[in-house]
Amino acid sequence: MKTNRRDFLRTSALAGAALTLPRYAFGAPAPGSVLGANGDIRVAVVGFNGRGKDHISGFQALKGVRLVALCDVDELVLQKEAKRQADKGNPVATYTDIRKLLEDKDIDVIATATPNHWHALIGIWSCQAGKDVYVEKPVSHNVVEGRQLVRAARKYNRIVQTGTQSRSNPGMREAVAWIQAGNLGKITQVNGLCYKPRQSIGKVSEPTRVPLTIDYDLWCGPTPMKPLMRERLHYDWHWVFDTGNGDLGNQGIHQMDIGRWILGENELSPLVCSVGGRFGYVDDGNTPNTQVVYHGYKKAPLIFEVRGLPKGKEYQDPKTWGANMDDYYGSKVGVVVHCENGRMSIPSYDSAIAYDLNGKEVKRFKGGADHYANFIEAVRARNPKLLNADILEGHLSSALCHTGNVSYRLGEKVNAGALQERMQDNPGLEDAITRMTAHLVANGINFDQTPITLGAYLRMDPEEERFERNRAANHQLAAEGRKGFEVPSRV
Repeated sequence: MKTNRRDFLRTSALAGAALTLPRYAFGAPAPGSVLGANGDIRVAVVGFNGRGKDHISGFQALKGVRLVALCDVDELVLQKEAKRQADKGNPVATYTDIRKLLEDKDIDVIATATPNHWHALIGIWSCQAGKDVYVEKPVSHNVVEGRQLVRAARKYNRIVQTGTQSRSNPGMREAVAWIQAGNLGKITQVNGLCYKPRQSIGKVSEPTRVPLTIDYDLWCGPTPMKPLMRERLHYDWHWVFDTGNGDLGNQGIHQMDIGRWILGENELSPLVCSVGGRFGYVDDGNTPNTQVVYHGYKKAPLIFEVRGLPKGKEYQDPKTWGANMDDYYGSKVGVVVHCENGRMSIPSYDSAIAYDLNGKEVKRFKGGADHYANFIEAVRARNPKLLNADILEGHLSSALCHTGNVSYRLGEKVNAGALQERMQDNPGLEDAITRMTAHLVANGINFDQTPITLGAYLRMDPEEERFERNRAANHQLAAEGRKGFEVPSRV
């Protein structure tokens, strides 16, 4: 695992930021905080109105693992799950504030599935408190805080697993090794896909009242505490840049991770650009629902595609939308690897199919495993090398999503004709954008009324994890953080 990067935090973005909760705020990490090979691992789950429910059931299914605490800023969600646990004969401690939870020395592991803007800070604080961490994807809301989480894991000798479960599946591991061995020749291009139905989240004309059961100050945490300008607080935070990363960082992080894994790339891409927009409706979201991201790795490009609209305008009905999404070589949410002598389609988290140049099937791969079990194995052994998805892997793949969004947010509006002209020197990108524009036309999009955003072409120094000669882009690599919730400049 590569850890000898130069310190790139000499930037104005985080210069002078306070170490919000120093390690002594929780007490020094206790070397014996995990009970050992024969003792139970005591787990607390933070944030479980969605994916966190799987954390609860996943850890409770493992022998020698006990769920001992729950933390959620929504009192209704918190007490409902606490009652469910009590009814099962497993009373648990409950917390609203993560900082109070971290003071509990009878907890070994923090598992978190909060909104994205909380992931890295919870991970960092947990490492400082002497806890091991299972953190959902994306592991960060921006590039700098993801790198800080890696640093915290290393400094405090913590076991930190990323929630990209494909890395534990034998079928996927075998497929990656097989294609890396050259069985289809040289890899020429990797396409990641997130063709996932996303309808409008609605449009409000005035702030929405936050439910009284929710501590909104804690919910906002590191992000600015603004009036709620959408119908739903929960889940739809994905589609607002203050708290989410769009489907690129929501679903797409899984496929982005598989694509980078296949290419064997252990740094950020030296060139990134993004094209897209939010099409088909006007609502309170501001992340793109249609997007192409180009990562210009030297070995082969990694091109990522997001589509939230169906095949055509005639399917834009809640009853038909989800069943009528586009596909690319048979995959809707997956990865397609193009090679000299064929291709590999990866349509799920645990399967892949290899084809020759004539489209004849060559080999199939299939097999799943327990990602939570892999994490617990590493916790018991006190060995991060046993992790299938160490936090460094999660940081790099998450950061590929973030840099794509940075390009998009610095983009300019162009018409379809101008866009095609700009893409002619890049066949892979031109193909993806040609297919994207055809998809939008099928959905009735008029580019004169709704122009496409052509993102900035950004060159990056992968060693420094900073863009070259672009102050505006580098400013978006970090967030200032609200007082009391700043990501520390030194972990």
